[in-house]
Amino acid sequence: MNFQLMQLVWGFKLGANGLPYKLPIHPQLVHLTLGLFIIAIIFDIAGTFFRFEKPIFRFLALPALREGFFDVGWYNLLAAAVITFFTVAAGFFEMILANPPSDIKSPWGLEEGLTMILHGLGGVFLLAAIVTMTVWRGFQRYQWRQRAVRQVSWSYLIVGIAIMGIMYVHGTLGAHLGGDFGVHNTAGHLLERGENPNVLLK
Repeated sequence: MNFQLMQLVWGFKLGANGLPYKLPIHPQLVHLTLGLFIIAIIFDIAGTFFRFEKPIFRFLALPALREGFFDVGWYNLLAAAVITFFTVAAGFFEMILANPPSDIKSPWGLEEGLTMILHGLGGVFLLAAIVTMTVWRGFQRYQWRQRAVRQVSWSYLIVGIAIMGIMYVHGTLGAHLGGDFGVHNTAGHLLERGENPNVLLK
């Protein structure tokens, strides 16, 4: 993307990292999305296997209820669904402003354009998947399994684990963009160019 054109059309003053702000927002929100979703699935798994864990909590004198694990799972997933909209929006905004080198390839042998396309499409897919999981989880919590001891189904947990695997692949593509192509990699990219981040990022 032509930085001068972007500054002229949108009126942005782009910094040393190619963004109108000092640090990229997308990576921060990505880790929040990941953390919330992973915690949601882990706590739902813990609630599912609570009868095996109960003696451990009793031995450690820790008060724990199965419902509490499912509550943590539900509210973390709900938060993940909300925050992921902002994560994807920030990602596409920063992708528009990206100017990766075209003469290198990622460790997976992909060029910068294909890596960005796959990462962008993967982000949209994961947004849809997380929202779908949230709706599915909500129906289980408030309708289908409202009176059941186990609040989530096995199929839900299996799909959740599969999505975590997709997140790993998707996150690796993002790491390639930042680490190998230097997309908005503020300090690292400046150091590679022999420039001082402490001076340029003031």
